[in-house]
Amino acid sequence: MGKLQSKISFHTAKYRADGSVEETRPVRAIRQHGPVHTDAVTSVAALKPDLCVSGGRDKSVAVCSWRSGAALRRFIGHEREVTKVTSALDSNRVFSASRDKTVMMWELHGTSGPSQHFPGHDLVVTGLAVSPDASQLCTGSRDNTVCKWDTETGMCLGRATISRNLVTHLCWVPGEPYVIQTSEDKTVRIWDSRELQVAHTFPAKRHIQTCCDVSQDGRYCLSSSSGSAGEGGEATLWDLRQTRNQVREYKGHFQTTTSCVFFPRGPALAPSIATSSYDSTVKVWDRDTGACLATLCLEGSGPLASLAVCDSSTLLCASFNSGIHVLQMSDHADLVLEEVAVF
Repeated sequence: MGKLQSKISFHTAKYRADGSVEETRPVRAIRQHGPVHTDAVTSVAALKPDLCVSGGRDKSVAVCSWRSGAALRRFIGHEREVTKVTSALDSNRVFSASRDKTVMMWELHGTSGPSQHFPGHDLVVTGLAVSPDASQLCTGSRDNTVCKWDTETGMCLGRATISRNLVTHLCWVPGEPYVIQTSEDKTVRIWDSRELQVAHTFPAKRHIQTCCDVSQDGRYCLSSSSGSAGEGGEATLWDLRQTRNQVREYKGHFQTTTSCVFFPRGPALAPSIATSSYDSTVKVWDRDTGACLATLCLEGSGPLASLAVCDSSTLLCASFNSGIHVLQMSDHADLVLEEVAVF
């Protein structure tokens, strides 16, 4: 793990939003490190400015430096595939969910075993959201339930069940007591975590909602849709504060869009978002116009499972076949999204 090798990139084509090739760029070497997981990587999240946490089908949770590709910690405790990982920003605690119906908390500087367990779901756990101060955790499952937990004691502080609400993802609204949730029932819900009640449900989409994210200012949320053969697969921008309605759609993926994230505002970049898909592409979009600014096809990666934002120009992308990819945006004459490393 962490061994640096050389890999030649064949990702030389720059794509328009319609998928056609616009031009070619010179091939470049990609820093290739030893893989941190031995099977598909199912989830990745930013942990600290230069660290990330990931989970995979190999049942492990890994903490890595995305700059060097080195695995700093590895946590073993789940009996089946890890489905989701998360952490509060700059926290020393990471959380993982699994197909074994369990949720665990791990200490970055603690022992190799979990420091807390959160039992109670009856089916695979598919959603994790931790409060900004890491004192509370919300979990969601295919058992139609959302639960709230005290991270110190492991005590369940609330449990809510909604028929057919097969949870796909959860995220906490910065600075607010609200949690966004996507579902296989094609809806996006806003939960008030104080009483664990639904505060708002957005109009249902045509396809399963697979993932969600919230902007740093708490004004907008994103959701992504399942899809196939060019039908569905869009990302949707929602207004959280004023109209609480759909603002914009971002269409261009040909299969299920698995992840959607906001970029923090950079000095030169317009407000932007990124999406990843089972079609092996990552797209960057202008948040306000809906224009596709850049597309990168990660050839041979298989389905892409998860995105994490490291800074205003760096993305991590978890893949089924080829580990975790480090992607960077470079603002030349046109915005270019490039792969710079993989581990």
